[in-house]
Amino acid sequence: MRTIHTDEIIKNVSEMCISANLYLAEDMDKKIRQAACEEDGKLGKQILNQLIENMEIAAEDKIPICQDTGMAVLFVNVGQELHIEGMSITDAINEGVRRGYSEGYLRKSVVKDPLIRENTKDNTPAIIHYDIVPGDKLEITIAPKGFGSENMSKVYMLKPSDGEEGVKAAVLQAVKEAGPNACPPMVVGVGLGGDFELAAKLAKKALTREAGSSNEKEHIARIEKEILEMVNSTGIGPGGLGGKTTALAVNIETYATHIAGMPLAVNMCCHVNRHIKRVL
Repeated sequence: MRTIHTDEIIKNVSEMCISANLYLAEDMDKKIRQAACEEDGKLGKQILNQLIENMEIAAEDKIPICQDTGMAVLFVNVGQELHIEGMSITDAINEGVRRGYSEGYLRKSVVKDPLIRENTKDNTPAIIHYDIVPGDKLEITIAPKGFGSENMSKVYMLKPSDGEEGVKAAVLQAVKEAGPNACPPMVVGVGLGGDFELAAKLAKKALTREAGSSNEKEHIARIEKEILEMVNSTGIGPGGLGGKTTALAVNIETYATHIAGMPLAVNMCCHVNRHIKRVL
């Protein structure tokens, strides 16, 4: 049985919150630079080059890539042979978020109550998804999520008879309705299967997968590629100003589902698609 103290969790979560907001993830950096080389539209290419310049300035000056530093979303895999001592793991994670957003001078965007709208002033509480896994490690993935793109996300309760074509049509509809509001070029996270709430979790988790990677299931990988081509054929383009780069990636995650349903969630993310992972 391995032991880890929550002080280590706090320290790492704090550092990750800052790093994710100041430095573009390597996979996203690569995708945006590739898109800038391949974009045919004059205005679209200009927008992509401006995004590249923006992320370079952010890294050099240690300022946020985007003014919306997001709500902290975490996926935490807890090894079943790991013992955590100190405070509760949830309190430790929230303390790490609190310190990261305060010490990193990141915008605090969380309100305590959805209707009263009083700001918590430290960007907590975070949204935390736990999974118990084999081993004695703690794997933490942080994905600060801005709400310009989040507000454009959709959940569809499709019928099994809608099939593959129904899935493609729903994702394309969501992208078209989002238009420029999701700050394209975007990454489209798709959750297929499970039930109402799991589909949405899968879609969010799909965004943390490396952009440009493929689902391990051959038929799902094919659908990812086909949807990406459909999305980029809309002409929405970078910044919604036209071009062939509306999305940088379409990532789909699936799960078993009920015989009577086919839940589908589409979680939009802007071009920064912030995510960072550490294993403690």
